[in-house]
Parts: sequence; structure tokens; C-alpha cells
Amino acid sequence: MTRVRKSALPPTERLHPRSDDLDLLSVEAVVRRLHQEDLIALRAVREALPSIAAAARAVAEALRAGGRLLYVGAGTSGRLGVLDASECPPTFGVPATRVQAAIAGGRKALTRAVEGAEDDVGAGARAVRAFRATAQDVVCGISASASTPYVRGALDEARERGAGTVLVCCNPPGPGMRADTVVLALTGPEVVAGSTRLKAGTATKLVLNALTTAAFVSLGHVYRGRMVDVRPTNTKLRARAARMVAELTDLPPARAEALLEASGDNVKLALAMHFTGLPAAQARRRLKDTGLRGLERPEAGRKSSS
Repeated sequence: MTRVRKSALPPTERLHPRSDDLDLLSVEAVVRRLHQEDLIALRAVREALPSIAAAARAVAEALRAGGRLLYVGAGTSGRLGVLDASECPPTFGVPATRVQAAIAGGRKALTRAVEGAEDDVGAGARAVRAFRATAQDVVCGISASASTPYVRGALDEARERGAGTVLVCCNPPGPGMRADTVVLALTGPEVVAGSTRLKAGTATKLVLNALTTAAFVSLGHVYRGRMVDVRPTNTKLRARAARMVAELTDLPPARAEALLEASGDNVKLALAMHFTGLPAAQARRRLKDTGLRGLERPEAGRKSSS
């Protein structure tokens, strides 16, 4: 039998030095060990913060200019991209077209493995062509191994089209996997060797959370720590919207509800109407010109921080 040298394997594929007895441990001990590994994922992301910030700035600039963030990935990495993309519209009130995702194997790969899909370089390139990516966009490849052919094909096609490129990974990428910004979270071997749904997946989720949240915060979709562009499409979200208006204006709940209704259930516009004393159409123009921070009354800041 031919043995593969441990040093020849990428870090995420190597055997963890503390996993040999894993199947002998109690359930409680296994859970504790997994948690210890999750702490390593947190430290790995901390080391990557400068590159995460660089990627978030690039994404914010693209979105501000009318471009998009386009995720591409396979397996767990691809599913995490789809998850992050799907959560941006309800969180930040943006159209679903602004952040999109493609996963190797298509929609069916969201719920089950599609064997061989990640090895198709051409499919990655076709996914980017299907997006009709342009120089205004940022294509973000997600690959824990930093070697997924599907992702490599997507990034190569993105560069051909002049799009910005980001690679989120947990192994150092080889010369064939290139991107303008590489976000490398070195999580190391998994307790279950090669199962990057564990701490590599945890680190990737943290990176994507930070990337899109920082980008949309810088674009004004968050005000005083609140999701002021939330779309109140159900009872819970409408209650949250009314609560935000009440908290940020110091109005009684009934008046906050009336203001929210007058704004067409738009929290940000309701706040602009309150700060300026103007009707919706005029307040909307002022809001576009200066943002909420430019409209808020001095006492608003004191009340919010008290």
C-alpha cells in the first residue's frame, strides 16, 4: 500500500494530532473537543481581519458603483455563499440581484452532494458567464481547500471580464488559484480529517458575515446599530420596524406606528421625515443627499447613546 506523506497533504486534509482517540470518547468529550477547535477558527479569522476589510472595501465600492457581489463555491463553501447571499435582501433591504451565488452542481447541490461537480473547471467559468459579470462586479470564490477547480474556473473567467476577484480559503492557495484579494483563515486539520464543514466552515461563515455586513454598513444600510432598511414583511419584522422608529425618535409607540405607516413602512424614510419635519417626498430627497447621520437632530445622538 502506498502511503501519502502527511506533509504532502494540504492542512485541511491532514490527520489532526488529537483525533486518533475520537471514537473512544464520550459524547460530552467529543462536543468539548469540537468546541475547542471552533476557538481555533475564531483565532484564524482574527488573523485574517486586514484582508477581510480589504475585500469588504472592494465589495462596497463595487456596490456603490452599481455592481454586484457574486459568490461561487462548491459543497459546504458553495452552500455558505448561497446562505449569505440569500440573507442580504431581508437584512439590508437590497434587491436580490445585488448579491448572488452559484454553487457547483446547481440548486440540487444545496441539499445533497453532486459528485464530481466541483472538479468541473468549465462549469465555474460558465457560472460567471451566466451572471454576465462585468468590470463593475466582484466575484468571490469560496474554497476551503483553495484548490477547487470549479472556483478556479470562475475566478479565471472573472479576471478575463475585468471583474474584481476575492478568494476566501482555509489553505494557502497555489499559483493556479489567483485573486485580487485572498482571505486566508488558516484553520488547520479537522478533528474528522477532511471534514471542512467543521471549523473551516465555521471560519468561512464568519468571514462572509463580516464581508457583507461591513460593506453594507459602509453604504448606509445600518444606522445606530439597527437594520433600518429592513422590509417589514411579517408580524415580527413590522414590530421591529415600529420599535426602531420609536427608539430612534423618542416617540410614543402609537405615533411611531403612524409615522411608519406614513412613510410606506420604510424605517429610514420615517426617521428622515421625523428629523426634517418634511413630508415623504421631500424627506426622501434630503435623505438621498445627506444620509441619516446628516439629518439627525443633535438630541437624537444623545438619546440613542444614553
